[in-house]
Amino acid sequence: MRRIVLVLNCFLVASALAGADAGGHADYVGGTEPAIRVNAAGTLSAIDNVFFVFSGRGVSVRVPYERINLIEYGQRVSNRMVEAILISPLFLMAKKREHFLTIGFEDNDGRQQALVFKVNKDDIRTILVSLEARTGQRVQYQDDAARRGGKG
Repeated sequence: MRRIVLVLNCFLVASALAGADAGGHADYVGGTEPAIRVNAAGTLSAIDNVFFVFSGRGVSVRVPYERINLIEYGQRVSNRMVEAILISPLFLMAKKREHFLTIGFEDNDGRQQALVFKVNKDDIRTILVSLEARTGQRVQYQDDAARRGGKG
């Protein structure tokens, strides 16, 4: 059984690394990088051999995989209060699931840094697999729904 899981993981990693689509849309929501403005839209990429990359309009941040020491993924659920107040109380029943990727890393001066991105759940799987393969770090899932792929 363990051999099957290992073969499957190797296949997923190879697929992720070989695919030109090993990236996805993301919005920077915060962290310690002053070069990126909050809510900046861009693309995450984990296909480079040396760097994890966020590229947005007028900015590109590259973090060496060897310096990444945290990969965290999870969801935050928020009630749609504004819609409920303005349109209909039925919107209180609807929930919006937002998915977040946090990358922790040590900078050149040995200080801990962090980048937090809002990501599309359909784009993130390939990036997570690539990050695990390139960094040697395991993804820390915030909840079971994130572990299952955000389908819950």
